[in-house]
Amino acid sequence: MTRSLTRTTLISALALGMVPTAQADDETLHLGVPAWPGITVKTEIAEQLLSPLGYETTIQELGLQVIYQGLDSGDLDIFLGGWMPAQKDMFTPREEAGAIVSLANNVDGAQMTLAVPDYVHDQGITSFADLDENRDMFEGQIHGFGSGSAASEILNEAIEEDAWGLNDWELVDTSEVGMLSAARDAMSRDEPILWVGWTPHWMNLEFSMNYLEDPKDLFGENNGESDVLTIARSGYADAHPNVVTFFEQFVFDHEEQSWMIKEFGQEERDAETVAADWIRDNSERVETMLDGVTTQDGDPAWPIIREQFDL
Repeated sequence: MTRSLTRTTLISALALGMVPTAQADDETLHLGVPAWPGITVKTEIAEQLLSPLGYETTIQELGLQVIYQGLDSGDLDIFLGGWMPAQKDMFTPREEAGAIVSLANNVDGAQMTLAVPDYVHDQGITSFADLDENRDMFEGQIHGFGSGSAASEILNEAIEEDAWGLNDWELVDTSEVGMLSAARDAMSRDEPILWVGWTPHWMNLEFSMNYLEDPKDLFGENNGESDVLTIARSGYADAHPNVVTFFEQFVFDHEEQSWMIKEFGQEERDAETVAADWIRDNSERVETMLDGVTTQDGDPAWPIIREQFDL
């Protein structure tokens, strides 16, 4: 009933084949976490609920590609951040090979597409179709959060193919912090700006913003609608049906995860505290997550958690 948090660069070396790896054992649940606030808090919630049930866990903070390689090799068991369709090139081959399995979409209402401030949306710029005729308003710039990201690839392809008349637009790729700083700065002066937005994220709580409609679905079907998959190593899932039941029911809406991201990423509160606060403030949801779940000894999980957190 212990948890250890490992932040290491050694796994990067493992992924490159520089040192031998040891397959994760079936007694300890190994969770991979990228440096993303929402996934960090969500994984902490899972650990705080599973630990009192008798499950020993480790949480390893790793890069996204390394996490997929760890699931493939057996060094990791669970990953709560399988954003689709953005990660499909990493996910699909491993799923088809039988190395990994999706247990659930753990965020309801996730989306990624272009966004504008409310006051720009109110001027009638509500769709990708409105961009070309208003190019000068935005100085022909789309602000992105990093070269090599899925969003960057989508937008560069759209510019190359002149989708929605974007061939003479420029993608300003900086970083997530740089992009959102530019958005905040422009909105402080009521100036137009166009950037890559997504939910769940704290921007949806702090910015007065709207997502543009895109009938061509450049960012995916239903205007960039996304799934955030709970991905399990197949061998671990087969050996632990009780844990699978838990993760099949471990689901949040995008506003809840946006709150987690804001509290941990923006307010800089401790992840363990944010997770514990969510558990104590959402006892009915926790009880639903634990429906049919037991301790390692076979006792019902909910009474244990209710006592643990004084719910």
